[in-house]
Amino acid sequence: MKLLLYPGTFDPVTEGHVDLMRRGLNLSDRVLVAVADSKSKDPFFSLEERVAMIREVTREMKNIDVEPFSGLVVNLARARNAGAILRGLRAVSDFEYEFQMALMNRQLDQEVETMFLMPSARYTYLSASMIRDVAQMGGDVSTMVPPEVHKRLRKKLAT
Repeated sequence: MKLLLYPGTFDPVTEGHVDLMRRGLNLSDRVLVAVADSKSKDPFFSLEERVAMIREVTREMKNIDVEPFSGLVVNLARARNAGAILRGLRAVSDFEYEFQMALMNRQLDQEVETMFLMPSARYTYLSASMIRDVAQMGGDVSTMVPPEVHKRLRKKLAT
């Protein structure tokens, strides 16, 4: 497979996300991390900040590209000629939503496949929203996010 598209909000990027990026590279020649605008989710970090964080975290990982996007994931997949969309499944609760999304994407474009990967066991409990909540309440999330992201979280919370 030439290109694997890994879309998400990544607010912030977690160790679980990075785990899936690395494992995606084992399955494809390139991984495009597509950072969703997601204005409707009222993200903690701006789109520019999220893109910058992922670029910083993946700077030493060959064959990973990062770009912002808005609109339908299937349109981006088609435009970039992606072999598949990569989605992570942490728990059964993720499955129903991700399954519906995969079926909708297939309805919109039958050529675009969705590939599900479970994160490594040590990351199955992680979610960006939980990390944000814990960090905002003063909890230590340093083992849950890359060091660069932890630094940015602390800085943003201090302002």
